[in-house]
Amino acid sequence: MSQPPPSWDLYRSFLAVIREGSLSAAARALGLTQPTLARHVAALEEAVGGSLFLRSPRGLDPTDAALALKPQVEALDAAAASLWRTASGYGGKGCGAEVRGTVRITASEVVGARILPAILAGLRTRHPDLEIELVLSNAVDDLLQRNADVAVRMVEPDQQALLVRRIGVITLGMHAHRSYLDRHGIPRCMGDLDRHSLIGFDRETPDIRAMLRRAPGLTLPRFALRSDSHLAQLAAIEAGFGIGICQVPMARRNPDLVRLLADAFDMPMGMWVAMHEDLRSTPRCRAVFDGLAAGLRDHVSAEHAG
Repeated sequence: MSQPPPSWDLYRSFLAVIREGSLSAAARALGLTQPTLARHVAALEEAVGGSLFLRSPRGLDPTDAALALKPQVEALDAAAASLWRTASGYGGKGCGAEVRGTVRITASEVVGARILPAILAGLRTRHPDLEIELVLSNAVDDLLQRNADVAVRMVEPDQQALLVRRIGVITLGMHAHRSYLDRHGIPRCMGDLDRHSLIGFDRETPDIRAMLRRAPGLTLPRFALRSDSHLAQLAAIEAGFGIGICQVPMARRNPDLVRLLADAFDMPMGMWVAMHEDLRSTPRCRAVFDGLAAGLRDHVSAEHAG
C-alpha cells in the first residue's frame, strides 16, 4: 500500500526554512519550536527520499531537490492563503453579504505606500470587519493564480477572466526639490540635464517598459542614482539628491517639489484596478474593488484640479 502524501505542515515548514535560511529563524516566523521544525524537515526528507538542506557557514542551503520543490510549494502556499482569505469571509455574525474577512491587494511601491493607505483607511472605517493584506511590488502579480485578490496596475491587464476597471491617466513628470535647484540651477532644456544629477531605474520593470514604449525616441541618460525601488527614487527626489520622475498629482502634495521641463517631458500612464471575475460576487472583494476605484479616481482627478 502506498504511503499517504506529506501533510501541508511539512511543506510549510520546508518553505519557511528556504525563506529564512535557518531552523531557528523559520521556527520564529511560524511560531513553532526549533525541534518541531527540525522534525518536519526530517519527515519531508524521509518522504521524498533525499536531503533537502545542507549546513553551511551561512545556515542551511537548499539542495537541488529543494530548489526543484520550491516553485510547487510556493504555489501551494499561495493557494492555501487564498483558501483562507475566502473562508475568512464567511461565518460570524450577520448575513452572507456582510463585508468581512481578508482581501489581499497588490500595487506598485509608490501607489501602495503613498496613495492607498488613505483610501484603505476609509474602507476600514466603513467596514470594520475588513482585513487588508497589502503587497508592494513593481512586478505584475498573476491574479489568475490567486497571488492576490485585487491589483492596482500601471500596465493594462491582458489576462482573460479578469474584471478590469480603467481609472484614468496619471501624468509622470520630471521633478526636483527646491534645495537642489537652489544649488544647481533650473534646467531650461533637455540638453541641460547632462550637467545635473539624475535619478532613475536600475533594471526595467513592466511599467518602465510601458513608459519607454510611449516615448520611442527617448534616450536614457546616465543616472547618478539608480534604484529598482520607486520609493527610493521618490525619497531621493524629496531629499534634494537630484532630478527624477514621479507622478504629477503626488508631487503637488509637496510644495517644495518643482516640476521641470513640462513642455518637453509629459508622460501619461494609465491606471487600472483588476480582480478575478469569480470574486465579483464576494462582498469583501467587491467592496475593496469599488472602494479602490473610487479613491483612485479622486487621486487622478487631483491632477486636473490645479
